[in-house]
Amino acid sequence: MLIGRSGEGVQKLHKEIAKQMRALKLSETPEVKLDIEEIRNPEANAQIVAEMVAESLEKRMPFRRVLKQTIEKVIANRDVKGVRIALAGRIGGAEMSRNEQIKRGRVPLQTLRADIEFARTEAYLAYTGLVGIKVWIYKGDIFDTDEQNQTQTQNAR
Repeated sequence: MLIGRSGEGVQKLHKEIAKQMRALKLSETPEVKLDIEEIRNPEANAQIVAEMVAESLEKRMPFRRVLKQTIEKVIANRDVKGVRIALAGRIGGAEMSRNEQIKRGRVPLQTLRADIEFARTEAYLAYTGLVGIKVWIYKGDIFDTDEQNQTQTQNAR
């Protein structure tokens, strides 16, 4: 998303950061090093999903359609077992703020071993101001391999 084809976005990003550093007029301009991390499944990353929702809302798309389409995209990924997206604010141009959320699958927030990715962001809308967006993505349970091995050896006895 950020880099584009053949890494052209990396050079643009590097130049932009260097330009901002020069604009600060520091006595010594530090060297800028970038670490780029590839995300194979952007629909399984909560922060990217939250930003996708924010971008769609800022384009003035209907919020229910945005939520339903985003949920379908995320749940289509085979790594994801559940997703929950919540909006809060003056949704749909309403006078009073309210909360709306949509869930698909299961998102066990009370279990410590659940592998849940969480992200928050805000959408800046022209008529209504800020709308808060929260995304939870459940990817299954995390099992400690040492505990599993001990349990298996005890059961084998």
